[in-house]
Amino acid sequence: MFGDIVKVTPSSKVVGDMALFMVANGLTPAEVADPDKEVSFPESVVSMFRGEMGYPADGFPPALQKKILKGKTPIAGRVGAHLPDVDLGAARLAAEKAAGRLVDDNDLASYLMYPKVFAEFAEHQRHYGNVSVLPTPVFFYGLHEKEEVAVDIDPGKTLVIQLTGRQDDDGEGVAHLFFELNGQPRPTHIDKAGLAKKKAHAKAEDGNPNHVAAPMPGAVVTVSVKPGQKVSRGGPLVSIEAMKMETAVTAERDATVVKVLVAPGDRVEPKDLLIELG
Repeated sequence: MFGDIVKVTPSSKVVGDMALFMVANGLTPAEVADPDKEVSFPESVVSMFRGEMGYPADGFPPALQKKILKGKTPIAGRVGAHLPDVDLGAARLAAEKAAGRLVDDNDLASYLMYPKVFAEFAEHQRHYGNVSVLPTPVFFYGLHEKEEVAVDIDPGKTLVIQLTGRQDDDGEGVAHLFFELNGQPRPTHIDKAGLAKKKAHAKAEDGNPNHVAAPMPGAVVTVSVKPGQKVSRGGPLVSIEAMKMETAVTAERDATVVKVLVAPGDRVEPKDLLIELG
């Protein structure tokens, strides 16, 4: 569908985003290409077709590019040639404000290229510290009961950690953990991901043109409209993020917003009702 593209990072991620998006929404290639069917393409797909990752030798399929960009003008030539000058002093201050600490040149480069990701990483470090010392499986999946790991926090300083028990309390949205740190018992509790903030959402009615449904599971990042606001076909309504894939949900027709049923931070499932149009 995308033409003769080179499938290597970052374009490989775009291909993956699009594949997941199509599976989640039951879309066929013909429906994606249909100019009369409104599709809320993932942001990474819009970025690629705008030319932010360069162009394949034969370009992108013109009809699909026109549909994806929705009137936006693609970048002409090499994207780097269009980058504006940067005030490095001001950018460093902005990066330090986002990170809540002093930043070095590597941090500054990260902030300039990926400001949102840099801010999220800095917030993660502030909250959890340097998690790079954890074994990868423990970072992603946590400890199993009776499992023991050794964590080197400094040269010559090793923590031996064993999870001895766990008790879930879904009423409070927390998990109570009992573990040993170098042989000393240490209880703690942590929030269960998404449970405390989870709330039920009504489902959109199939075939109802006034119901705007979530195209995939994820977290609501932004809500761009409010009740009573008029929207045009292709206009942004809500953006949803999951697994670092952000998708902008757009209006399929000219309409007026009747109800907004979600807010930033809400977690939604596929087909959850986001907005009612009139």
